[in-house]
Amino acid sequence: MDIVTASEIQAMDRAAIHEFGIPGRVLMENAGRGAVRSFLEVFGDLSGRRIGVAAGRGNNGGDGFVMARYLAQRRLDVTVFLLADRKLVSGDAAANLALLEPLGVPVVEVPDAEAFEARQGLFQQQHVWIDAIFGTGLNAEVRGFYGQVIDFINASGRPVFAVDIPSGLSADTGQVLGRAVRAEATATFAFAKVGHLLYPGAVLTGRLFVVDIGIPPRIARRVGPAQHLLTAADVRGSLAPRPADAHKGTCGHLLVIAGGTGKTGAAVMSATAAMRAGAGLVTLGVPASLAPAVESRLLEVMTAPLAESQPGTLGAAALTAVEHLYPGKDCLAIGPGIGTAEATARLVRAVVRGCPAPVVIDADALNVLAETPQVFDEVRSPLILTPHPGEMARLLGSTTAAVQADRPAAARTLAVRYGLCVVLKGARTVVAAPEGTVWINPGGNPGMASGGMGDVLTGIIAGLAAQGYKPETAARLGVFLHAEAADRLARQRGPRGFLAGDVMDGLPEVFADLLSGGGGFALPLEEVGV
Repeated sequence: MDIVTASEIQAMDRAAIHEFGIPGRVLMENAGRGAVRSFLEVFGDLSGRRIGVAAGRGNNGGDGFVMARYLAQRRLDVTVFLLADRKLVSGDAAANLALLEPLGVPVVEVPDAEAFEARQGLFQQQHVWIDAIFGTGLNAEVRGFYGQVIDFINASGRPVFAVDIPSGLSADTGQVLGRAVRAEATATFAFAKVGHLLYPGAVLTGRLFVVDIGIPPRIARRVGPAQHLLTAADVRGSLAPRPADAHKGTCGHLLVIAGGTGKTGAAVMSATAAMRAGAGLVTLGVPASLAPAVESRLLEVMTAPLAESQPGTLGAAALTAVEHLYPGKDCLAIGPGIGTAEATARLVRAVVRGCPAPVVIDADALNVLAETPQVFDEVRSPLILTPHPGEMARLLGSTTAAVQADRPAAARTLAVRYGLCVVLKGARTVVAAPEGTVWINPGGNPGMASGGMGDVLTGIIAGLAAQGYKPETAARLGVFLHAEAADRLARQRGPRGFLAGDVMDGLPEVFADLLSGGGGFALPLEEVGV
């Protein structure tokens, strides 16, 4: 499912108007009418309740004027609070503003802080607010008078319905530009915006409706949104059924290099998760002194003791044994629990450079490579990186705060810079392909804030890659499966207390529903027709 940035939806609007010939006023009419349908679905019967429309002077305000007209025609009590001088409203917005007076819809001009102060009593009388102040084009912090109005609406305790996007929210990043409206629901137009789906934007957006306003599909295809929402429908088409004569030798063999003193669990979970993801065979390479402990916890996974620089720490001398394990392997995963000792770091760099199969890199291996990024330019095979925000910051030479401020841009930057696939973990995990295409996963929940979840994800992605899925496909499938299994646990058992092992144990059920076309897959939005 496509999702768009502010510039992409603006390009679609321009093309629809100037090239296809759909008047902008028609698009605005479709937007306002569809938004009213969503508004009434959320709030139901509003008889006897006062509805306030806080409207800016631009097209977002124009959408609000259309909504006010339709609500008035339903004999609802609606007042428009125009946060500008009426003379500054132009174009399609001005045309829709002019239609309110014949219908008897009050339009209260509130162009500045002084007027806002004088109208406080009238503002306080409203029972429901429609936020039509700023749209998706906002790219500067909200301050001054507009900030005061947003603060008032948020503090009023009244429910809010946002038009297109909560005012003050970045459509591209989901970050708050100074301050932002907190909406109970939002009606956006044509496509969901990236900012609706990333935190904190997802919380401020509330229930999300996507209203079809009539932009021709061919225009949307030509603009070509570079962001997509991971959905069951999208990943289902990528999941190949197994032939009836499949056997373990045809379902991929994964080599995992993982584990260290105190972190044998990371090795066990990543290897077992790969089996749960359908890998036919998994061989786990661990420090030799830890092999007995690891073997006692594994049944289906084979093990390979590797040379150590000291007890429990992989050494550079393990490279020869690892290279002897390469033949017949379809993918390699490296990093969970291995530490960053210098001897281990030398091993990591040599393995990443020389492995002939796709490599999934996680955890300590990422930290090693952040210190020597030139390795990314020296590899033989496709790479999939699975950093959390802190690891991503080290890989980019940035900060965790900067990564979180624009997660899609961070993932895309790293992917394009080195020509690899990136999985930026966290709430609303982001997958970026080498050419810059981004997918945002809407699944996952706070119950996943538990040790081992990342190790399980690494194993799932690597297990899929070992089965022959392309890196981007393995990453998208793995991220979706991981989050969906966790969401089912949250619904069935409760929002916290389930473990990473429980998540991988739930994978067969998710596979079954995807392959059978079964339901139960939630979407964070609702679509509304023209």
